[in-house]
Amino acid sequence: MSEQIKNVGIILKPKAIHDFMTILPNLTEWLRRRKIEIFFAVDETQRLHEIYQTTKIKFNLVTKNEMHSLCQLLVTLGGDGTLIGVARTSKKNSPPIFGINMGNLGFITEFSKHEFHDDLAQVLKGNFETHNVPLYKAEILQQDKVVRSGYFVNDAVISKSGISRMFSISLDTELENIYNLAGDGLIVSSPIGSTAYSLAAGGPIVHPGVKGIILNPICPHALTHRPLVLPDTESIYIKIPKGEDEIFLTLDGQEAITVMKNQKIRISKPSRKHVSLVNNKERLYFKTLKDKFRHGRR
Repeated sequence: MSEQIKNVGIILKPKAIHDFMTILPNLTEWLRRRKIEIFFAVDETQRLHEIYQTTKIKFNLVTKNEMHSLCQLLVTLGGDGTLIGVARTSKKNSPPIFGINMGNLGFITEFSKHEFHDDLAQVLKGNFETHNVPLYKAEILQQDKVVRSGYFVNDAVISKSGISRMFSISLDTELENIYNLAGDGLIVSSPIGSTAYSLAAGGPIVHPGVKGIILNPICPHALTHRPLVLPDTESIYIKIPKGEDEIFLTLDGQEAITVMKNQKIRISKPSRKHVSLVNNKERLYFKTLKDKFRHGRR
């Protein structure tokens, strides 16, 4: 059991307004009746004016960094993408996340918008458990120096910029070459991300408890290139062979980085970088697979 929660930050799906016209006022009023201090990011001010149809907003408006340090709990209203966006910018001491699914899929958002109040009430009392979701690190190296980096929860995708056409990359560990790939690209996926883009590209479903990382070629120009699952202790290096132009590295579909031909990508799993999600005790992994993806049904 944790301490009672008094400060709650609310993070909304980007840009949406209509979706929140009812649920957000109801949620904030529900929290106020329980004497909870409510925090929003200051850059949400205009959207809050439109949702509440008033300029007299009586919430705490802070920077996103301040929200991570001032709040004891973050509530996300959106889908998996909203939650992942928060996770990717989390800090060392960021509070746990209570994910409310506003859409239809919601694989890692644990709670339904139709029935979260009882669970949230228990969380506010300190009656909850969390599980840690690891973040993976992608770094751009130039002459072995890091020039840019970012984190991902689901996947890092390497693809061609500009006109869609086949290109070549080489994949290596610290000690040896994995293979040289010619095709449309590569998905480097976490076990949690194995049910996202990687699954659509023919990759395996990997249980989140497996300490692995998935390499899944996109339309490889060879019958012998199959998805691989490596231990997550490996660092993976992706290089552009001579003659190729720049490529794109996309993290969780939210951040795109241009990689020049004199640079390489290193992907690894930092030992202590993770985000905490509040557990839904009614939600089981294989049941979720069946409900969301019709897994195993005839």
